[in-house]
Amino acid sequence: MKYMMTYDLMETMRNTNQWLGATARAFASYPMMSWGANPAIDWRNAWCEVTERTVARMVAKPDLDIPLKTNTYGTDMVVTTEVVVERPFGDLIRFQVGNRPDRTRRILLVAPMSGHYATLLRKTVVSLLPDADVYVTDWHNARDIPVSAGKFDIEDYTLYLMDFMRALGSDIHVVAVCQPVPLALAATAYLAELDPDAQPRSLTLIGGPVDPEANHTEVTDFGRTVTMGQLEETMIQRVGFKYAGVGRMVYPGLLQLASFISMNAEMHANSFRDEIIRVAKGEASERDRHNNFYDEYLAVMDMTAEFYLSTVERIFKGREIARNAFIVDGHKVDFSKITTVAVKIVEGEEDDISAPGQCAAALGLLTGLPDEKKASHVEPGAGHYGIFAGRSWRNNIRPLVLDFIDANSAAPKRGSGKVVSIK
Repeated sequence: MKYMMTYDLMETMRNTNQWLGATARAFASYPMMSWGANPAIDWRNAWCEVTERTVARMVAKPDLDIPLKTNTYGTDMVVTTEVVVERPFGDLIRFQVGNRPDRTRRILLVAPMSGHYATLLRKTVVSLLPDADVYVTDWHNARDIPVSAGKFDIEDYTLYLMDFMRALGSDIHVVAVCQPVPLALAATAYLAELDPDAQPRSLTLIGGPVDPEANHTEVTDFGRTVTMGQLEETMIQRVGFKYAGVGRMVYPGLLQLASFISMNAEMHANSFRDEIIRVAKGEASERDRHNNFYDEYLAVMDMTAEFYLSTVERIFKGREIARNAFIVDGHKVDFSKITTVAVKIVEGEEDDISAPGQCAAALGLLTGLPDEKKASHVEPGAGHYGIFAGRSWRNNIRPLVLDFIDANSAAPKRGSGKVVSIK
């Protein structure tokens, strides 16, 4: 599998399907096809339209597309992004809302590097912008990063987070979603030793695999049943000649997408069938519910091979975070060093990716943190996506997170774990 030809073959298949869909759609749109009533033409046109859009968005990074905000005078304020820290494998960006005064809450959203772009957190960002200054980690597609930029594994990811936290200052509140949860915890613990004044005020961990063995899912079962040799042989490819990262070893986003879809294959098949029916009947729209969801869901990015493999080997198989045995840059991280950062755990009762218990395991590692600085919440009936972007997030979890942030906004007195107010 580790050949550029394999990567290019996958891209060729995707391009071919996009071309076939566009060609058949154009053919079905000829005026001559409307001379007589023929439902078969309408159905084929609908199938081709959905197919073309589906395969086209697999390689396109979605736009953040943050809607306008309205101030108290009824004037629209445009939301723009500013790069605060620029790095080869990911940037720290800030959302600026028109000429709105800065908010006292400052939140760093740590986006997953698990096959999707940071735009996966668009709804999370939109929900937080009215009440906070929001920053997000914008990870780059490995296919677009030249080999000369070097490697990027989970240790590098952790060091990036530490630098981002330093750049934002100690009054920041970190919210990590899914995959980066254990690494955000590690970055905070490492800062507690190296640079205590750079630690965030609070750390909210949402649905992440701190201890994958705490509650098994298909994801954790897969990690336990395959060997690292099998993963490297079957999942790793070299970026093809079309992209700037030509020759870089990656875990392709298209393979990750296939894994995502296979977990709920019947649901996705039914969703696309229903969309084809709506298009054929003229009931679909550019921004309908189906397109809004799949424009994001199908847009995938490649991960560096070393990041993917080190995640599986060290987080899932070796359980280095869960065992308090994680090493970064030759230094063993000690989670007991976190003594002042308030930590809140959020899990979904129906989460089939990071099941309840996997994220809550973080609290057991924080032996140096007072109990009054720890909090945990399990959202009834919520799945993985719902705990950071769905109805459960908007109506129930978001208010809890903001209350937690407000309760821990004052600067802690170092060494005591007690909160003191700032004049």
